[in-house]
Amino acid sequence: MRGGQEQMDFVIGGLAGAGATVFTNPMDVLKTRYQLQGELRAKSETTTRYRGIFHAIYVIARNDSILALQKGLAPALLLGFSLNSVRLGIYHIADVQGMTKNKDGDISVAKTLFWSGASGVVSGVSSNPATVVKTRMQAAANPSIAVGRQHRYNGMIDGFISIYKTEGIRGFFAGVNATCARLGLGSAAQLTSYSAAKEVLLSYGICEESPVGLSFFASALSGIMVALAVCPFDVISVRLYNQGPASKGEVLYNGMVDCLRKIYSSEGLHGFYKGLIPFYLRIAPHTTISLVIWDMLNIFFDRNKQR
Repeated sequence: MRGGQEQMDFVIGGLAGAGATVFTNPMDVLKTRYQLQGELRAKSETTTRYRGIFHAIYVIARNDSILALQKGLAPALLLGFSLNSVRLGIYHIADVQGMTKNKDGDISVAKTLFWSGASGVVSGVSSNPATVVKTRMQAAANPSIAVGRQHRYNGMIDGFISIYKTEGIRGFFAGVNATCARLGLGSAAQLTSYSAAKEVLLSYGICEESPVGLSFFASALSGIMVALAVCPFDVISVRLYNQGPASKGEVLYNGMVDCLRKIYSSEGLHGFYKGLIPFYLRIAPHTTISLVIWDMLNIFFDRNKQR
């Protein structure tokens, strides 16, 4: 019986992530373009294609059509499901088993950090292939507004086939070290701050009778923590995903540390926070929607199990 419940924990996590992705993918497209804009160039030497959120939406819609704001949606949905099914599934099992609590039954920050971070690392490895395809499809644009290296795929399946033919299995794990660091840190920041925020809100009697309201406010607070902690690693990940094989020219980065060093020397600290606003506008709603869906599905299935 517990085996079936554990499988459902993974499905619930995956559905929560995929459901949130539909709403947040346009901001993910903007974030990716911002993070590739001015790659390895000083700010004064950069030709600015995108000058703010509304300008970016306008130029993308004008040059590539409004539907381009949903570029990479198929691999993004696959990513949302695969990443969150593993991440939220592992964390929920640990939480239900009491592995995130101290002997008094209260949230243990250290244990929560461990399990949320570990679940993030495992999910990073499992979802990295979908992330590579998604990033390259989101970056592909009309030459007049293109930033970063351009990869042309006729859909998600063609993307997987093309990467395998030109780069082999290794191509699907471009930037996996940065991904694991980003998701380990991000998951720890998200789930720990989310659990802590819920306890604090309840201690003040806020949303005691409203599970949806409690999830909403706690996840909104969690989104701020995630954006500030994760953005530098997200920039590094996007650069590594998008550089492609050496056959397209000189390899820009030889791994995470080399990428970090080159961004800092060429673009300064500013380079690590490129796209922070669209990143927050993507991660905050995604965090809120996915965690609210996750909580509601868990409550629904728990009630049905009790009946």
